[in-house]
Amino acid sequence: MGIGTTEEHQALADSVRGLATRTTEHAALAGQGILGLHLPEECGGQGYGLLELCVALEALGERRVPGAYLPTVLTSAALTWPAAHPTDPQPKTDHPEGDLAAAEPATDRPSRGASIAAPETGGPDGIPAAAGPETGRPGRGAAVTRPEAGRPDGIPAAAGPETGRPCVANAPLIAGLADGSMTAAVAFPVEGGDRGRFLALGSPEADLFLVPVDGRGWAVLDRADVVAEPADGVDLDRPLCSVTARTVPADRVLGEVPVRELAAVLLGADACGVAAWAVRTAAEYAKVREQFGRPIGQFQGVKHRVAAALVTLEQARAAVWDAARALDAAPRGGLGSEVRPTAQDATGDGLTAETRPATDATKSGPGGETRPAADIAGGGLGGEVGLAVAVVGVLGSEAAVRCAADAIQVLGGIGYTFEHDAHRYYRRALSDRMLAGDPGPWAEEVAGLAVAGVRRAMEPDLPEEAAAVRDAIRAEAESLRAEEPPARLGRFAREGWIMPYLPRPWGRDASPLEQVIIHQEFRDLKRPNLGIAAWAVPSIVRYGTREQQERFLPKTFTGEIVWCQLFSEPGAGSDLAGLATKATRVEGGWSLTGQKIWTSLAQYAHWGICLARTSPEKAKHNGITYFLVDMASPGVTVRPLKEINGDEVFNEVFLDDVFVPDDLVVGAVDEGWRVARDTLSHERVALGDSWGPGSQHTDMAELIAKLPPLRQSQREQAGRLWAEGQAISALGLRVTLSKLSDPRPSDPRPSGSRPSGSRPSGSRPSDSRPSDSRPSDSRLPGSRPSGEGLGGSGRPGSGAAVRPGADGATASSVRKLLGMRHAQAISEFCWSLAPASRHWNRMILATRAFTIGGGTTEVQLNIIAERALGLPRDP
Repeated sequence: MGIGTTEEHQALADSVRGLATRTTEHAALAGQGILGLHLPEECGGQGYGLLELCVALEALGERRVPGAYLPTVLTSAALTWPAAHPTDPQPKTDHPEGDLAAAEPATDRPSRGASIAAPETGGPDGIPAAAGPETGRPGRGAAVTRPEAGRPDGIPAAAGPETGRPCVANAPLIAGLADGSMTAAVAFPVEGGDRGRFLALGSPEADLFLVPVDGRGWAVLDRADVVAEPADGVDLDRPLCSVTARTVPADRVLGEVPVRELAAVLLGADACGVAAWAVRTAAEYAKVREQFGRPIGQFQGVKHRVAAALVTLEQARAAVWDAARALDAAPRGGLGSEVRPTAQDATGDGLTAETRPATDATKSGPGGETRPAADIAGGGLGGEVGLAVAVVGVLGSEAAVRCAADAIQVLGGIGYTFEHDAHRYYRRALSDRMLAGDPGPWAEEVAGLAVAGVRRAMEPDLPEEAAAVRDAIRAEAESLRAEEPPARLGRFAREGWIMPYLPRPWGRDASPLEQVIIHQEFRDLKRPNLGIAAWAVPSIVRYGTREQQERFLPKTFTGEIVWCQLFSEPGAGSDLAGLATKATRVEGGWSLTGQKIWTSLAQYAHWGICLARTSPEKAKHNGITYFLVDMASPGVTVRPLKEINGDEVFNEVFLDDVFVPDDLVVGAVDEGWRVARDTLSHERVALGDSWGPGSQHTDMAELIAKLPPLRQSQREQAGRLWAEGQAISALGLRVTLSKLSDPRPSDPRPSGSRPSGSRPSGSRPSDSRPSDSRPSDSRLPGSRPSGEGLGGSGRPGSGAAVRPGADGATASSVRKLLGMRHAQAISEFCWSLAPASRHWNRMILATRAFTIGGGTTEVQLNIIAERALGLPRDP
């Protein structure tokens, strides 16, 4: 679905792709408003946020657009980010020739928001004057006047610099960056580089240079204030330069602006575009390239490689999306304003001083010196915002490197030559990762914040009409809380609260919006977990007769009937179409004979949902019928199987001439596969949401807090695992939002339609933020009438036949796959830290089943490759 989840975001992305297909000129990007998407309107921007900017950057990354757009938007984002004033306002220099001449204090040297008279030959500090107004670029030597009522360029005047709003003080620079008349380069400290000399993304001919200032955060300097020279880089399409500050005027010091964090997110968005191109290119090539008489996309090794790349891409997209949301919603105050971890005792958090987050205004740095909290908690971000950004640092740019490398592997020899663009995308991916920073330190930062108790909330922001829905549901919840447990359970069942998305009377016919609110308001009410029944009930509701529904559903909801699933067989596990259990027609019903295996809780079940072959002459999925089997029937034998952790949950079930009457057939005879598919679709959702008890990233953090300090390699591993877990949670939220955005009913039925009025009018939120927090979506580039704005028709350009991860179903499958593997990885890592723990001894064994049950990892990869990427099925 791309980084954006809404229709407006998808239209924006399509439009940017269309524009990039026609032209990649910097002026064209500026002319269509892309360079100002994230900027306030009073500064010449579009008035949206970093999330919209990331949507556009991903689309530009897919086209590998060259030029200065990324450092330009990064610089303008930094200029609009409020920061604490530096404690030492006096300018400093690291120029090898020494201090050229300290700039005068701000009271003597006009600030950026004041009227500045251009000197005849140079500034009073000896710095050559910038070009005058005739250049169209408001440098420090230009006459910049802030009128009382408005500006000649149409930007309304705002409060003066004394308000502390950077957009006001920096308005001329921001406007120049937004309208394309200025470009910028951003300097990044590179490990092992010379002190005071930085590698910058951008051209040495840029107008502005955003550079780190020792001890005072960041400064934005004119070209005359720096020594900039071209630098070699791996990316052939985007220039780098080396930058040394000659002097740092006091009024150009921005303070502790989170440039590193902003860069990680914006570079992560660009990396997602690179990864999307790589996945699409590999998939398209695998469809048509033939070896050994068939497309290489049919070979499971190729299929799994491409599907795994899509999984990596979707995880990165979720991380970037979440971090952009967090930055857009962040309170932009002074240093450390968000550093509020619920820290453990300093001697027992399992971390060293380098990674332990601040719990007060200061903390110890690697050498024991006192450092501001923001130095380690994210340049003043800290808290859950800093955590969300650090997760992108771990996963974002790394995804592009992996996906681009996999694309070259799939392409083979052609991918290793200049005959194909694959190497250019790989180069771009490597450059993004280098500039965003080594994922290792980011992972340590993630671990530090997580172990200190920082958590990223994953709740959807709902539209205005949700308030009335919430009031009604909250009143029902309060009424249920007042009931005694037995009476409450009865009401749960009768009133449809257990599976509220089902049609009445079995559910509440709840829309996705209502389901979200029910989940939120009923958290403490402990609705019963139906187990296997949660997979059987929807099939009975959808395909069962009224008599079957009335006989089984009420008692299932109250727990009086326990179910098992008689699907898998010794010769038909994930491939259920190969099942051999026979159902022979007899008087009044059917006689079932066969063996089932891996049947969870069969020894306790009253009833089983069973697939058996009723027409053996029919092939594959045809000729299968769906039965309800009384587990107490003569001929049913259950033999428990001891699992590797000592439990007996799995069972073998033998069916020897078991009679099943005609009235216990669900759906039509020979059409049981259709019913089973519905059951399995519910199984995947249920497993993805509920499996993995005791094996979550939050459990890992709690364990680490009780242990002695970890080694660096362990801290990095812990941070990577947390980042993966948080991204999986973000994927889940994206799936929820995609359902909220889908105007179709969440429970399609074979006949009839959803009752009118069951969905609140306009219940699709326009964004994951409150509806009044942004301008009308009609002003987004790409949502204008056809022929206007970006891309005219809003359709993607050529080469977009496959859009990796184009729907919520893909994200749901990806989340299931990632979640199961993640639970295993958490258990393995925690056991390595605490091998004497009884709990982790158990979990490292129990979680081996997670990538088998509900569809093995390999089957899930096949599904993703074939359904999401269109790779050919096995013959």
